[in-house]
Amino acid sequence: MKQLVLDLGADQTHSLDSFEVGKNAELAQLMRAFAARTSREHFAYLWGASAAGKTHLLQALAATPYARYIRPDAPESAFIYAPETTLYLLDDCEQLPPAAQIDAFGLFNQIRDNGAFMVSSGAVAPAVLPVREDLRTRMGWGLIYQIHGLSDDEKIAALANAAALRGLSLSPGVLPYLLSHCRRDMRSLSTLLDSLDLYSLETQRPITLPLLRELLQAEAKEP
Repeated sequence: MKQLVLDLGADQTHSLDSFEVGKNAELAQLMRAFAARTSREHFAYLWGASAAGKTHLLQALAATPYARYIRPDAPESAFIYAPETTLYLLDDCEQLPPAAQIDAFGLFNQIRDNGAFMVSSGAVAPAVLPVREDLRTRMGWGLIYQIHGLSDDEKIAALANAAALRGLSLSPGVLPYLLSHCRRDMRSLSTLLDSLDLYSLETQRPITLPLLRELLQAEAKEP
């Protein structure tokens, strides 16, 4: 069988509308305010487990006009303030190397001085971030939100809704099986649903539990 690409959804465009809100309704509303540059607070810090949705939100904001998304390994030029940029998105702050921490500290100060906006993210709360103390203090400016993961029922509902929007018909048991036998974060589950859709089209068979098991077994055998 031709190998299916299980990172098919990795580069999908993120949007605020496609963010699964769950218990994060207040956070989702705040992100819309940052997208519109109407937030009373100019700084926000988001933290949570891997694949909780931090990068999803930051990249969604990066799609708005005059925004800049900054990775921890970005070049020094990415940390230079520009008057035309009104929103800065600094992701995975716990991974910032020492030189970038110095650059990020300077950027925080310039954003504050010029009335721009900043949303940063990390795996842990600002108080325990493994970065220099002065930068840790800056990341504590403004609002701090922990992103709460979805419950199993919320994940199933979100996946069922995504399938329905794409016109996919899933047999009973497919989604619970995904949660109990595969990686449980929404990114991985959504990507696997993409691959299942593709495999269904290639084999001209409906999406059933046997088809899902066949796909997982075939992928497990690939080198």
